[in-house]
Amino acid sequence: MADARSRVRREPMSRVDTAWLRMERPTNLMMITGVMMFETPLDIRTLRKLIETRFLAYPRFRQNAVDTPTGAYWQDDEHFDLDWHIRLTALPGRGGKRELERLTSQLASTPLDTTKPLWQFHLVERYDGGSALIARIHHCYADGIALVQVLLSLTEVEEKGRRAGLARRWLKKEHTPVARRVGLIGRYMALGNKVLAKGMEMYQDPGLAAVLAREGADIAREIGLALALPDDPETVLKGRLGVSKRVAWAEPLDLAEVKAVAKALHCTVNDVLLASVSGALRSYMLERGECLDGVTVRATVPVNLRPLEHARQLGNHFGLVFLDLPVGEANPVARLERVAACMRVLRKSRQAVATFGALAAVGMAPPALQAFALEMFSRKASAVATNVPGPQMPLYLGGAKISDLMFWVPQTGSIGLGISILSYNGRVHFGLIADARLMPDPGAVIRRFAPEFEKLLYLALMARWEGELRPEDAEGLIADVMAADVMAAAAEAAGARTDAAREQE
Repeated sequence: MADARSRVRREPMSRVDTAWLRMERPTNLMMITGVMMFETPLDIRTLRKLIETRFLAYPRFRQNAVDTPTGAYWQDDEHFDLDWHIRLTALPGRGGKRELERLTSQLASTPLDTTKPLWQFHLVERYDGGSALIARIHHCYADGIALVQVLLSLTEVEEKGRRAGLARRWLKKEHTPVARRVGLIGRYMALGNKVLAKGMEMYQDPGLAAVLAREGADIAREIGLALALPDDPETVLKGRLGVSKRVAWAEPLDLAEVKAVAKALHCTVNDVLLASVSGALRSYMLERGECLDGVTVRATVPVNLRPLEHARQLGNHFGLVFLDLPVGEANPVARLERVAACMRVLRKSRQAVATFGALAAVGMAPPALQAFALEMFSRKASAVATNVPGPQMPLYLGGAKISDLMFWVPQTGSIGLGISILSYNGRVHFGLIADARLMPDPGAVIRRFAPEFEKLLYLALMARWEGELRPEDAEGLIADVMAADVMAAAAEAAGARTDAAREQE
């Protein structure tokens, strides 16, 4: 019995989870931050009961993450106090969206206490007629896919007038394709160790691709291609990071409209959303004085590698791919086509599993090599972008209906921008987290997201009415609709002046 208790009290942390624990920096905290907004107030006693019965059903959340020079491990917190992990707070002033964004920004910039299990829930009692809940969980516990499922396990769906536990059919659909690929992970991890063990010497060697090729097949090629990518260009999206984060989120889009645009323009929903992100970043960067002719920036995109049978387990089971965001492309249709083409290539590649192996190697490497590998990868991208498909039915938590939700994954190394896309209940939610030094007002970007999507929506309508839409037609159509907007605004202003003159008479 004593041995059994010992095994429960302390157990080794996986290599990849160790990597995320050790990636923590004052400039980039390794926390996943989420926000839920409710139509009606949520009582803290109800929340506490849900956390006790459902969240703590995962024993890992009662454990501390302990890091030592010889390795990291999980250990039961002998002084676990739920009151420390559930906090009640209030917003100042009117307590609206801006105040909630500021509070979320402050919490996203505040480290968790490493002497306790690395998670907290902050309940905002009064927000927009209801409540809001901010969750902070360290990335070493699990990846975004797993933590979304954990948080959704606290919720219920309403079925025929009664509430029942959340159905997980949508998760099965998401996880099925990756179950076939997971058998390759061991080979990638082994190669990742070989590559990173060579350190700087390997990175500076111009014959890196040839060296890796001798290790065999596609595994070597994918790691070689990732390591050989040039650094991302120096733009307003890159620079020295501070310790403060800023978060913001946009008004949601109608998912049916996004699907209709994707169908009309012969691409995926993901392509449409990421092309809209590229357009929003382009507009922002131009306003900041960037010259973007021919410029492309990259985002690292997490790809789920969790097998179906492990869907309910914690831990990190994802790789990363490098996605091109063509911010130098002015034509919306050409921009969409470039994003779609890049996504097609990435879907066929094994880059995600290769980077999973590299992350595992980083988790066991000496500190100096960890820092080198982290910086090497982060120089190749300007942002982290996540797109998580959520349940398409209304959810309830403790009897309160969830109206909106958003989450942000941490950025690594020198990356200072995080883009989050989450679909829920027929709507697409878009959020941004940014280093305050690089981007003091992320709202300046998210305000441009809907207009960029509306350009594609307009072009999709034209394609439906006029047949196949060529990229060269797009600029003229966009110019027409912009001119029409100006004319409509002028007519509205003239009408307002006429009404005012009549009132004076």
